[in-house]
Amino acid sequence: MAAESSASPQAEYIQHHLVHYNNIGEKQALIADFNVINYDTIFWSFAMGLLALFVMWLAARRASAGVPGRLQSAVEMLIDMVDQQARSIVPSEITRKFVSPLALTIFVWIILMNALDLVPVDLPHYVFHLLGIGLQVTDPLHYHRILPTADLNAPMGMALGVLLLMFYYGIKIKHPLGFVKELFTAPFHGHGVMVLVLAPANFLLNLVEYAAKSVSLGMRLFGNMFAGELVFMLIALLGGAWTGWNAMSIGLGVGHVLAGSVWALFHILIVLLQAFIFMMLTLVYIGQAHEGH
Repeated sequence: MAAESSASPQAEYIQHHLVHYNNIGEKQALIADFNVINYDTIFWSFAMGLLALFVMWLAARRASAGVPGRLQSAVEMLIDMVDQQARSIVPSEITRKFVSPLALTIFVWIILMNALDLVPVDLPHYVFHLLGIGLQVTDPLHYHRILPTADLNAPMGMALGVLLLMFYYGIKIKHPLGFVKELFTAPFHGHGVMVLVLAPANFLLNLVEYAAKSVSLGMRLFGNMFAGELVFMLIALLGGAWTGWNAMSIGLGVGHVLAGSVWALFHILIVLLQAFIFMMLTLVYIGQAHEGH
């Protein structure tokens, strides 16, 4: 007979909502396990990406030379903001032709993915109940996390994409030999024999720098969104403590509504801020790839 869980109902509630809909049917045990595929993260990431493309396409389709509508005005302001940031950071006009649309896509995409955190965590479960699926623990949709950026795989995947762009533009601008030379001769420059003596230290420092940039870029987004998701779950427990029309339950219910509303309003700022930071750091890192030490 399996041992009964000693965790409290509150702990089980949070643990349940931290498990992805994946190919193993349970919570991932290791931080890095390439045998696990989180289907919910893939689905919602692609869905929000398609939504971002659709919004941009719709704004372009409705664009007119006359008085712009609300959507066109909002998109034009967004494009101008991203373009100004790209011009101030990325020195090459040729690079900006690709990087500016990339930064715009990243900004809108992350905003839409982060905004999913404002959806009640139990809403997918209720929808599955209404559809008659995912009712049992053994059903594949019993576990489902709607927030892609709270899954370490999504932010780190985007961060690795930025890392590859850093390598690409570093090699393109400085040429392969110049890029490799900089790895072994910067930031500590030397002459004669000192070049060879300092080469291992320079190479190690450059590897650490590239690794730190990519890891911090992904972990920053993941950490903020994961923490925000946990706060929403803790607030949800206030409403889940309802036991009837008594003073404590009413007080917890009112606290649930007030705390949830305040945190949701504050979280809107986090949603926008994290998208802006990821976009800006992408521009900064690609801009630094054009520069020498």
